[in-house]
Amino acid sequence: MANQTARYLVTGASGQLGALVLAALAKKVPAANIVALVRRPEAAAPLEAQGVEVRIGDYDDPAALEKAFQGIDRLLLISATEMGKRIRQHENAVAAAKKAGVGFIAYTSILKAETSPLSLAEEHLATEIAIEASGIPHAHLRNGWYTENKTGSVAPAIEHGAYAGAAGDGRFSTAPRQDYAEAAAVVLSADTPEAAATYELAGDESFSMAEFAAALSDAAGSRVAYADMSEADYAAMLEGVGLPGPLAAMLADSDAGAAVGALQDDTKTLSRLIGRPTTHWTVTLAAAVKAPQAA
Repeated sequence: MANQTARYLVTGASGQLGALVLAALAKKVPAANIVALVRRPEAAAPLEAQGVEVRIGDYDDPAALEKAFQGIDRLLLISATEMGKRIRQHENAVAAAKKAGVGFIAYTSILKAETSPLSLAEEHLATEIAIEASGIPHAHLRNGWYTENKTGSVAPAIEHGAYAGAAGDGRFSTAPRQDYAEAAAVVLSADTPEAAATYELAGDESFSMAEFAAALSDAAGSRVAYADMSEADYAAMLEGVGLPGPLAAMLADSDAGAAVGALQDDTKTLSRLIGRPTTHWTVTLAAAVKAPQAA
């Protein structure tokens, strides 16, 4: 049962995950009890049209964060996007939450943060530690890979007949952002949130990249092979097609981590939280192939 009287705030509310969390949360609690935090004033109008309050704040501005967090009972801290800056930015948010008297924080971390070999895990684990040290009741939402992380590249893969990667035979237990958003809304709005809880969240079903390429071939009606590469070669390829160096390195590192099991999980915690099976990765893949950009 959801708490109908608490005041909720979602950071990064205009982002891909944040917008979905707002919509999922609004199905559980009154929209008037929800606050959306955005960095830019121009992002406010579409959110206000949904009946939620919008506040302006930036992870690099502790004073603005403290002001934005006033009167908030429960905070969803969605991880920042600037790799290399996130520890400081998240620490700013946690300190502001403590000063503002926030009663509960849920944080979007990464699958198996304590043991993950992924470079992404370092900043997430440091944030979890900062939240724990704050003394604020909390939950760590350790999100696995979004299916969209893989389906976002289907158009060039279909065009070239190959989907490149560095995951070997590693498996990805993915779910779409929508499923993770629903889980965040469930945890955040619970009548009495489970304090100090850690949720390892991932899709019910997993795939190897060879299986992904085979399913992509079926959906596209043309053969797409999986081209497995070394981590270094994959990073160089991604940079060669225009990705910034740090992003290319992160994606290649993540594939290499998947090769040793970092993005596979069979606990089905996510589906238990949302009360239904997670959306099968082939459903999201089929939708991506049919999308205009994949035509």
